[in-house]
Amino acid sequence: MHRRRKTQWFLRREILLLVLALGLLSTGFYLKEKIAFYYAMYFNKFEHKKLSNSELEEKRINRIIGDYAGKTFGIDVSHYQKKEDVEWDSLSIGNRSIPIKFVVLRATMGNKSADRHFSEFWQLAKKHDLIRGAYHFYRADEDPVLQANNFLANVKLESGDLPPVLDIEKIPKRKTNKKLIEDLKIWCNIVEKTYGTRPIIYTYYHYYKDFLSDDFSDYPLWLANYNDVPEPSPVDDWKFWQFTENGIVYGINSKVDLNVFDGNLWSLKRMTLD
Repeated sequence: MHRRRKTQWFLRREILLLVLALGLLSTGFYLKEKIAFYYAMYFNKFEHKKLSNSELEEKRINRIIGDYAGKTFGIDVSHYQKKEDVEWDSLSIGNRSIPIKFVVLRATMGNKSADRHFSEFWQLAKKHDLIRGAYHFYRADEDPVLQANNFLANVKLESGDLPPVLDIEKIPKRKTNKKLIEDLKIWCNIVEKTYGTRPIIYTYYHYYKDFLSDDFSDYPLWLANYNDVPEPSPVDDWKFWQFTENGIVYGINSKVDLNVFDGNLWSLKRMTLD
């Protein structure tokens, strides 16, 4: 009996040591990202040849990057970024200390429009081992079935891609808000049946709070909030935060939207399609 208790004690000790080691490893990685960022900020300053922000905006962006240095950063782009302006093999932020790990591309808009750079950017993102996502810009007064079919006709998501994204940020002019919610549900249901996963909802913080929170609280949430706040929403369970539209990225010669995923790279990969 004494020997069994001794064996159990050693087993518990080994498990405890393993948990502590994993915790230290996780903390070490987080601190490594923080240290790399602040080292780059003060000792390896990088200034983009063409782009700059106001002192206030630069300070806000750097604060958010520093606070979330242990998380996963990405960008979203469309045809507003010229093909020749993007060097896909060297995308990073935080004075080159933090790599860009995911990119979300505008694929379609409304009933029948498609982004002219989507197909090329889609292939380039995969070629350079970025986690990809595709979004549909929803036109609030157009038909939800046609819009869903437009997205599905242009986007062929694969294993390792993010779930489809619905971008809604406009109020309808010819429909009630109740009808808008019904139509958005139709779009989501059609796309969900195709891919077997709920779409990510992208919108602005106040739009979500005022129009969507009661009906889409169980969808993955991507919020845009460009204010000087510690997180995009004080109450909502968000997955992605678009924290600026003035992002300066090493490897891109135009300003882009910067996003942070509230988790590490492993967590982001778990969210992708099988």
